[in-house]
Amino acid sequence: MDHLNPTKLEYYDDMWKFQSTSTLLSDFQGEDGRRALILESTIFHPQGGGQPSDTGFITNSHFKFIVQDVRSKEGIVFHYGFVENSENGVLESELEKVVEVSLNVDEPRRKLNSRLHSAGHLLDVCMRNVGLGHLEQGKGYHFPDGPFVEYKGTVPQNELQSKQKELELRANDLISGGGKISAAILPYDEACKLCGGCLPDYIPKESTPRILKLGNNPGCPCGGTHVSDISEIMSMKVSQMRTKKGLTKVFYNVGS
Repeated sequence: MDHLNPTKLEYYDDMWKFQSTSTLLSDFQGEDGRRALILESTIFHPQGGGQPSDTGFITNSHFKFIVQDVRSKEGIVFHYGFVENSENGVLESELEKVVEVSLNVDEPRRKLNSRLHSAGHLLDVCMRNVGLGHLEQGKGYHFPDGPFVEYKGTVPQNELQSKQKELELRANDLISGGGKISAAILPYDEACKLCGGCLPDYIPKESTPRILKLGNNPGCPCGGTHVSDISEIMSMKVSQMRTKKGLTKVFYNVGS
């Protein structure tokens, strides 16, 4: 794959684009037996950042490729799946020439994943608003089977229940009020300003990070997909909050 350029991530520019076209660059069967397509550009979000991958399909006049999983490695996005109603070898003839393909993302799945991911970042905002801003943001898990955000630091056991209620009330107040959500790739210094004056140490100072903004709140680096307005989260339930071994986990879900 050394000869391939990094995949252009179209969802970076438009998180609400569900159809597009691209150029098929490579088709191969991986060591795990799964077939993969590599494209010049993609609207499919690969699994990462606590967000599950998109699914959907890729087509041209000769085949329909069902996308079951999407992963990124060293800037190259791999679309894993199978050719519908065909033998695996159907694509080889297509690769004798550069072919244009159509991309179709599963819209309901993307919208749910985007709502869950946006709600996770909204939770970060609410943690500051209810006096828990001293906890260091850690990993988030924004999958439908049990989303949560984990923070470094603890909350006294006798405050957990009250803080849980405060978080839920504050989150739903912000959802009711709404506010534009946007993401942009910015120069490092400009990104720092939007994020309250600093960025995490893992972001190189010579880089141009992608920064997410929820309304008028400080921004944060994020590569995922999100709704266009806070109100689209619809509602938020903080189902559990617990502290153990120096970590605090806040479990949540969004309304349907």
